[in-house]
Amino acid sequence: MSDTPASIHTDLLTTPLDALHRELGARMVPFAGYSMPVQYPAGLMAEHQHTRSAAGLFDVSHMGQLRLVGPDAAAAFETLMPVDVVGLPVGKQRYGLLLTDGGTIIDDLMFVNRGDDIFVIVNGACKVGDLAHIEARIGQRCEVIPMPERALLALQGPQAVAALARLVPGVEQLVFMTGAAFSWEGADLFITRSGYTGEDGFEISVPDTAAEALARALLAQPEVQPIGLGARNSLRLEAGLCLYGNDIDTTTTPVEAGLTWAMQKVRRTGGARAGGFAGADTVLGQLDGTEAIHKVRVGLKALERVPVREHTQLTDLAGEHLGEVTSGLLGPTINQPIAMGYVPPAFAAVGTRIHAVVRGKPVPMEVVATPFVPTRYYRG
Repeated sequence: MSDTPASIHTDLLTTPLDALHRELGARMVPFAGYSMPVQYPAGLMAEHQHTRSAAGLFDVSHMGQLRLVGPDAAAAFETLMPVDVVGLPVGKQRYGLLLTDGGTIIDDLMFVNRGDDIFVIVNGACKVGDLAHIEARIGQRCEVIPMPERALLALQGPQAVAALARLVPGVEQLVFMTGAAFSWEGADLFITRSGYTGEDGFEISVPDTAAEALARALLAQPEVQPIGLGARNSLRLEAGLCLYGNDIDTTTTPVEAGLTWAMQKVRRTGGARAGGFAGADTVLGQLDGTEAIHKVRVGLKALERVPVREHTQLTDLAGEHLGEVTSGLLGPTINQPIAMGYVPPAFAAVGTRIHAVVRGKPVPMEVVATPFVPTRYYRG
């Protein structure tokens, strides 16, 4: 992420909340082609802790929203991902992975079966390429309809449900990874109970014409404060969640990235709809042990109080290169340096000691299980 002020980048896009961000004193930076708030005057640490203890409002309108429509949409979408789309019940949400023909990750995404369509949310930096990929691969089997007229807000934290339910009664009935249609002040909303922080929370698809008014109404609730990209990043890392472009990309497979939990049995070898997705030979081969796995994503804690940033080299205790850190910072909740990175499988066991090389000096690290902070999703 660049620290260059967005004001000098005249080609950046803005979200419907741009004026509100600036009114609130946000520090704006370029991100995914947009001018986005990295933090507000309270600062990253305060924003992070507020989300963990109360409720934080994030503008994530840079992300892409689209609909897949038609009787063949679910089956078609399954050809792009190693996940169960056909069997997803109405009102349920699932995490998915768009794959290359080589089995590596084009993007990660969320999708919901809404009955009359499949609603998909993709990463902002990838959305143009994702849309083109989906249209090229399955556009003959279903309608692929982008939704640029929609904004996206995320309300996260243990008090998010209380704040949102005052404005939108009924949202408290949702549980983790479900979604439903609601309305507020005449605006149609689609709300899922999910998010990117490890906390209970919601993502709210709203018409861009109503986004600022809804954001102001949420910020008027006593529990809610605005949160920028900086705290969004530290929250998701403590939750052990991948950031596309850092922890996963077109050089990593779902197996290497430790995302096999997202691959339901029905799509695996022996399942009723095994394979049939892009890169299936590689991915299923790695799962079955017939294809080599050369690297594995692991969680790491520093044993000294030295923050370890992305691209930091990882070595064994003798100084031999193993891999590199893909995400790293001082975890505000646990007050300890944490990181994720890739190492050979022989060094991936929990408890393994390795080194990160920071400014030429080895920093002792230990492989640990993720999440670094226990998740608090609401499952009913």
